[in-house]
Amino acid sequence: MTNAPYRGPLPTHGRFDYSPIVRRPDYRWPNGAGLAVYLGFNIEHFAFGEGLGANIGPASPQPDVLNYSWREYGNRVGAWRCLELFDDLALPSSAIINTALYDHCPELVAACAARGDELIGHGHTNAERQAAFSEAEERDLLARCRDLMRTHSGKAPEGWLSPWLSESHATPDLLAETGYRYTLNWCHDDQPVRMRTRGGGSLWSIPYPQELNDIPMIVARQLDGKDFAQMIVDNFDEMLRQSARQPLVMGVALHPYLVGQPYRLSHLRRALAHIAAARDEGKVWMATPGAICAHVSTIDALNTEVLA
Repeated sequence: MTNAPYRGPLPTHGRFDYSPIVRRPDYRWPNGAGLAVYLGFNIEHFAFGEGLGANIGPASPQPDVLNYSWREYGNRVGAWRCLELFDDLALPSSAIINTALYDHCPELVAACAARGDELIGHGHTNAERQAAFSEAEERDLLARCRDLMRTHSGKAPEGWLSPWLSESHATPDLLAETGYRYTLNWCHDDQPVRMRTRGGGSLWSIPYPQELNDIPMIVARQLDGKDFAQMIVDNFDEMLRQSARQPLVMGVALHPYLVGQPYRLSHLRRALAHIAAARDEGKVWMATPGAICAHVSTIDALNTEVLA
């Protein structure tokens, strides 16, 4: 058996350097909190009879009515029940939206905006991946989504989450060049990380959860709703302990066609009430990714070495 020849360092993205979390400077969130928590509320729309989509059962030849209608339950019922829950607990939400919703169910986006929730760009539809686009097509997607959200909701989005977290090599550059301040695509840290872009424009990576996320947990790993809720509680309790030493960000990724189902919503209510109780005791900062980005940008402006 022969050893493969050493070929030097592996290819890298060049967007940021390696930094162990145990060797970073300390800072605090507003009100002295160590843990910032946000709800990433993914509201999506899918083309009928074509394209991608999460499935509750085996995909059928198109039109796949079973899986399409299951996802559509989220927009017609589940999202509204989730918003009622967020209101009950006085929790802010970060609505991560497909701009196709402005044609399909504008009332739902308007309800999120009326709550004061942050609206985050999430492509036009989750039936497609932007990594398949040319650079010109991807730039156009980012600009059109930005302009549609500004026109219909009164404010351009500051953040972006790609459908299916799909990127091209140029996505961070294009985000900075089209006016976005942060991305949720890079799920590699528990703290915000400043990213390099080709033009030197500012772009932050705000932590977004791959595991504390109902799609991989409920659809892929087939966890029960009560298990996903307990996962939220356990993750929160552990990160709250860790945050005594350094500032951390905990996102919870939710999709209303999953957690908006009544039996899952009941368990989600228990988990979010646990977080809300800690909020009421002043232990955590209930935030949005945009507020987190604004806070670290202010710290960064005061001391460029803190978050480098």
